[in-house]
Amino acid sequence: MAEAEKQQQAAQQARSTTRKVKDKWRSKAWFNVMAPDMFNRAKIAETMADTPEGLVGRVAEVTVQELTGDFMRAHIKMSFRVRTIIGTEAHTDFVGHELTSDYIRRMTRRKRTKTDMAVDVPLKDGFILRVKPMAITEKRIQSAQQTVIRNIMCNLLATRGQNSTIDEFVKLMISGDLAKELSRSAKPIQPMLRVEIRKSEVVKVGILPEIKPLPGEQPTEAAPAPSPIEAPAEPSAEPAPEPKPEPKAE
Repeated sequence: MAEAEKQQQAAQQARSTTRKVKDKWRSKAWFNVMAPDMFNRAKIAETMADTPEGLVGRVAEVTVQELTGDFMRAHIKMSFRVRTIIGTEAHTDFVGHELTSDYIRRMTRRKRTKTDMAVDVPLKDGFILRVKPMAITEKRIQSAQQTVIRNIMCNLLATRGQNSTIDEFVKLMISGDLAKELSRSAKPIQPMLRVEIRKSEVVKVGILPEIKPLPGEQPTEAAPAPSPIEAPAEPSAEPAPEPKPEPKAE
């Protein structure tokens, strides 16, 4: 008798645990992670969360190719942080970008000089962006020439930052237009083989634009995630309790 009671209690505990796991899964909902307006609110990814507030602060990474369809920009990785939730959409802000290590390695070869720098660029909307350009020359150059090249590029970045918002500056970096300007500015010192903005990151947040639903969009309830298949309970002498009604997704 004692052995039968133990088996019965174990079966009841197994059913209770399975229901708890099932209910926890059903409480989660799917959300679409959206890029900022500078990228036309393109969809970055899909993710799950128990509550919308649980998504705020998460960082999503995506390549420019995945974001825009431009295969020539597959080597650029971008990072976005979730700021707010509207319906089932998690809206983000730009927090930085970086070139892939393979892309950088292909450009750096023997008998070339790579000049790295890091510049904190204040923007006109209050942001401060840490920009890390990389200049590569076909021939080796002296350290004095590298210093002059750094000074020229730093001055150009400061000028561009004073006249650009975060959206405008990021577009200049990702499109390659800013790198071309830097290359032209340093050409009188030494012709550049390649100039790239290898990395950037937001070190101070400025004036954030208000995120509003697009025309025709209405906030909708989050769609519940599909529940997993429940494992069969162990046989018991007593009939299993009737299942409770499924809770509705909030």
